[in-house]
Amino acid sequence: MYEDLTGEELCKRWNTDEQKGLTWKEAERRLLEQGENTLKKGKERTILDMIQEQLNDPMIFVLFMAASISLLLREFGDTGIILLVIFLNTTIGVIQEGRAKKAMEALKKMTAPEAVVKREGVYKKISASKIVCGDVVKLEAGDQIPADIRLLTCRGLETNESALTGESLPVRKETKRISKGSPMAEWKNMVFMLTEVRKGSAEGIVVATGMDTELGKIAHMINETKGEMTPLQKRLGELGKTLSVGAVGLCMVLFLLGIVQHRNILQMLLLSISLAVAAIPEGLPAVVTIVLALGVARMAKANTIIRKLPAVETLGSVGVICSDKTGTLTQNKMKVVKVYGNNKLLPVNQMRKREFPKLMEGFLLCNNSVLGKQEIGDSTELALLHMGKEMGYTREKMEERYPRVREIPFDSEKKYMITVHKDGNNETAYVKGACDYLLECCSFWWVDGVAVPMTQVHRMKIRMVMESMAREGLRVLALAFKQYVKEQTEKEIMRSLTFAGLAGMMDPPRPKVQQSVRRLKQAGVQVVMITGDYKDTAFAVARNIGIAESFDQCMTGMELDVMPEAVFEEKMKNIRVFARVTPAHKVKIVKRFRENGEIVAMTGDGVNDAPSLQAADIGIAMGANGTDVAKNAADMILTDDNFATIERAMEEGRGIYVNIKKSILFLLSSNFGEILTMFAAVLFSLPTPLKASHILWVNLITDSLPALALGVDKNDWKALMSQRPREPKEGIFAQGGWFCTIFYGLLIGSITLYAFFKGGQTYAFTVLGISQLFHAIGMRDREKSVFCMNHLENPFMIVAFFLGIGLQAAVTEIPWLVEVFQIHRLSLGEWWWLIKVSAIPLLAHELLLLQDFLMEIAYKNKKPS
Repeated sequence: MYEDLTGEELCKRWNTDEQKGLTWKEAERRLLEQGENTLKKGKERTILDMIQEQLNDPMIFVLFMAASISLLLREFGDTGIILLVIFLNTTIGVIQEGRAKKAMEALKKMTAPEAVVKREGVYKKISASKIVCGDVVKLEAGDQIPADIRLLTCRGLETNESALTGESLPVRKETKRISKGSPMAEWKNMVFMLTEVRKGSAEGIVVATGMDTELGKIAHMINETKGEMTPLQKRLGELGKTLSVGAVGLCMVLFLLGIVQHRNILQMLLLSISLAVAAIPEGLPAVVTIVLALGVARMAKANTIIRKLPAVETLGSVGVICSDKTGTLTQNKMKVVKVYGNNKLLPVNQMRKREFPKLMEGFLLCNNSVLGKQEIGDSTELALLHMGKEMGYTREKMEERYPRVREIPFDSEKKYMITVHKDGNNETAYVKGACDYLLECCSFWWVDGVAVPMTQVHRMKIRMVMESMAREGLRVLALAFKQYVKEQTEKEIMRSLTFAGLAGMMDPPRPKVQQSVRRLKQAGVQVVMITGDYKDTAFAVARNIGIAESFDQCMTGMELDVMPEAVFEEKMKNIRVFARVTPAHKVKIVKRFRENGEIVAMTGDGVNDAPSLQAADIGIAMGANGTDVAKNAADMILTDDNFATIERAMEEGRGIYVNIKKSILFLLSSNFGEILTMFAAVLFSLPTPLKASHILWVNLITDSLPALALGVDKNDWKALMSQRPREPKEGIFAQGGWFCTIFYGLLIGSITLYAFFKGGQTYAFTVLGISQLFHAIGMRDREKSVFCMNHLENPFMIVAFFLGIGLQAAVTEIPWLVEVFQIHRLSLGEWWWLIKVSAIPLLAHELLLLQDFLMEIAYKNKKPS
């Protein structure tokens, strides 16, 4: 950049004049050459793009295949039902995703609309979009900075760079040169687009506009970062492809079998299509979408807004959380935590009322901030006012007693401010600033209400206290005073001061954040802090919260820049704190974790966090204090800005995955039973046991209701959060999924064929539908007996079970439905027999558990004591 140039070198580089600025003609020429000072937008997604994205899913292709098959069979009602499922699935997805990808628009809204420039020696307010490199810009308190500017003159300038850097403290600016290669956080002679002037004034030369600014670089990263499919989307995509290939393969095998058996070709074609229908779980995409949508609704009540449906499940599989420090782990509000005075170091919560009167008096009087309905001023000064209030002191009463006579403002080079107050017929000066400098100006020490001479031993003791507070990550301010300074100059005031004490302050952790970090560790989730703050401060906060244990677990952005990739990859296993990082560093860290096979969540609130929020598997933005840019780049938003909320959201995410897996295994095992029924009939040259309309009815109606009930089942949160995150490559069929699908599929197919032999298609159709309702009850928990389950925890399953039986009964008892499905009515005795046969999957569930129990007892008895 230009931080290492002098003012003269800078003017020469941009061919401009500090006193006169550019000419209007030259400015117009540069505007044509450089382009407007605006941010370029990425390609906008239209409604059609979003619809196409929703339809570009293997499971949706499977549904279209099922609709085509139904149309060939002239089952127009079934075709309509499937198309309705596709429509609902697409509509829900588009509505949920419709708010996404607006980060660039938010950035454009945040840029300054106007700026004061010097053209031909005259100050003129112009549109910020017309600013060019080389323009001399004037800045005042309250202004939003229109471009990246190298300062030429600076009068007590402080800027708020929190949106860009993530750090809440105002940055004091200066004009002196900075050595080349210093990190951006050290560029005190530069101000940046989007940041705000908190106090003071300045002039400088524009050195970057539009996409060339630091903000523009972030915008570029936002545009370049492409979203990837979530783990669930990948698993369902693979499943959809497998089912599609399997359905086609089964059709071909069945058709060839028919030819070998010399069957009627048209009849075999219809049978093959029926088998393909059986292979496709038509209700699955809708079930998954509705389960995710219901999860979104529940999480909204827990201060979590989900912007993208699949993000709900992704959060449950996260293995690493990269968290911003300020405002997420901490309160983004400075607070005094320790005070040193009268030769005592005390935590504020252990101080008595009216303790350290002289020190409190000075901190409140030498202060320009205001407490009230709206707090105004510097965050460190506000922290001192809050401390005074807690100790029983108010600035208003102090100033009534000791009115301010004059002030010498804070200067970044001198690192102190002075206020002089009337004290009877005399005046007392209070000096607040950096401890190192003030201590050298002190000749006395205020102890027990008396000024005692300051010795080297005293100085050493005070320095040790200051260093111990700094090691804890505290920002230390010192206070000194001098009585009877009427009409003294600044130089005279600063001689022979009396040291009053120190205040150590920090941005304290949010409530419950330590507890959340501890619980996440127990759940196998690694928490990593990424901050723009100094390494010492970052480590102190991380140690206090429980993220890091040793200083070796910290790394700076500069260290990251010079570190070989192989070394970085190895070190990442132990690093828990990344300090002094840029937006590019954040993206690099997130990507490296992902390349190492981790599912990564990233939290943030500033513009600087937007690229890494997009780069992560799931981006989490702060809702209360986060920028619109961060919110639009994120997958989910915490409305209370509290890190502890993430833990609750992760519980929900893990529970949703467990429920979706239950639903998928239930649907697939049921469909496998249908496949087996149809395939066996053809293999053994039997009549067709089921029509395609029977299979579609079961798949869309009888199956879908209990599948939805499984999707909202209540889980044991403690058990879920005591497990490590599942492996990213773990498939749907892991941990007994294949056995469940094949075993129950074989069982359902066998009893359906048995019913077919006993009473024909009506019996087979009824057993197929009702057996899956019994199977769903057992699928609530494959490791728990149905007699040990709390069925009232899931009233939806009770409703689904009896509603399913009612709908199945309607098909066999209502005359026009009997005619549509080409079956016959059943007697009460037949119903009783069919229900007993249909309950066999639930009986098998209990027998499997009994077998496991007996084997466990046998193993314990066999094991030597």
